[in-house]
Amino acid sequence: MTPTPEHTDLHRTDSADILATVDWRRTVFDLYRRVREAADPETGHWLWRAERDRLFAHHPASPLLPEAAATFRGLPVADYDPRWRFRARIEAAPPQSFAVTTGTDGVVGFERLGIVRLADRGTLDVWSHTGYGGGVFVPVKDAGAGSTTYGGGRYLIDTIKGADLGDGDDLVLDLNFAFNPSCAYDPMWACPLAPPGNTLADVVPVGELHPAH
Repeated sequence: MTPTPEHTDLHRTDSADILATVDWRRTVFDLYRRVREAADPETGHWLWRAERDRLFAHHPASPLLPEAAATFRGLPVADYDPRWRFRARIEAAPPQSFAVTTGTDGVVGFERLGIVRLADRGTLDVWSHTGYGGGVFVPVKDAGAGSTTYGGGRYLIDTIKGADLGDGDDLVLDLNFAFNPSCAYDPMWACPLAPPGNTLADVVPVGELHPAH
């Protein structure tokens, strides 16, 4: 996710602002490490919720706008439901690509690595970030998008930002950990959103819900 040029906070030359972003990413990477090491997924989910609430409330790199930060009482995250946790191996699929035009990074490209199957819930495309550093990206949009969940979809895996539940050659796709992109909280951010191959037919009632909730 990349800010557009109109975002007044984003042409940052102040070292404190730059280091705040570095610290945010360092903290998120460490958070997912701790989640992977948790005794069980539900315990990891409680840790994830508590730490993200702390970051949004107090961290200088929080994506919340000032008026939202003033009344913030925690992110709208549903209770853990193990029925929405899946482990899947990436399966081959015909090549596809898409690109997102951003304000500061130019055109950011993604190429499809394959698909993953979520039992009877459907399939999701798995994307490779073609820019510097690479990474795996799996967004998801469900039938509740725009009402119970953010209209542009949410992110399950974004390894370039540390969001990864791991597990070797398999991917862990736990929709309880689906989270909103920054543009859900500040429209001045330009975020890669879920393409058609990352849309599920069902309502997904878990994970981070619509910001209005």
